[in-house]
Amino acid sequence: MIPRRAFFTPALFSFLKSLKRNNNRAWFLKNKEKYERLVRNPLLDFIGQLGPGMRKISPHLWVDNSPQGGSMFRLYRDTRFSKDKTPYKTHVAAWFPLSRQKDVHTPGFYIHLAPGEVFAGGGVWHPDAPTLAQIRDYLLNHPGEWKGILSGPAFKRHCTLDGEKLKRPPKGYPPDHPMIETLKYKDYIYYSSFTEKQACAPDFMDRFLASCEAGSPLVGYLARALKIAW
Repeated sequence: MIPRRAFFTPALFSFLKSLKRNNNRAWFLKNKEKYERLVRNPLLDFIGQLGPGMRKISPHLWVDNSPQGGSMFRLYRDTRFSKDKTPYKTHVAAWFPLSRQKDVHTPGFYIHLAPGEVFAGGGVWHPDAPTLAQIRDYLLNHPGEWKGILSGPAFKRHCTLDGEKLKRPPKGYPPDHPMIETLKYKDYIYYSSFTEKQACAPDFMDRFLASCEAGSPLVGYLARALKIAW
């Protein structure tokens, strides 16, 4: 049994606020040690302790606290196709998919830490057209299971269904189908919100795992839709 302890402190959020005000390479290089000590290392430590709890949800979840190429996302922004040329993200996050390949179309779980915006989530975000079609076809054939997941007490208590939606029914699906509003989704994700105070508390890992456990029926459903081991 891993003893409870706080992984994150208010200093993490203070640093990210400062980074937002000073989002340039010169400032970051001057403060890189603070970033590693206050932000990066605590998140890597959290990920390092998270594995056993996540594997109770699914043995196939990939949880890796390697500083490079692990579950934690890079802080550096991809500015090639963006008008915003600031070099750094002003949040930190990690992704725990059902595959070591970290494929964005693979179902999994997510954690996001930013000033005033702390949340966990799970599902499939922005899938490509073939992946989205697989999910929609599975929904057509298993509507009762989907409705049961959303109405489950734990899901309703911890999770909120979210995602972008089409304004019109997707092509190839009957517009009068009882599941048409669900079929309009372009993402199939949920989220669970937390406060900064909760993120800095000793029981935050328990809270995060409880939200993943509550959202796991949805992630498992998507895994079955995509024929991915769950």
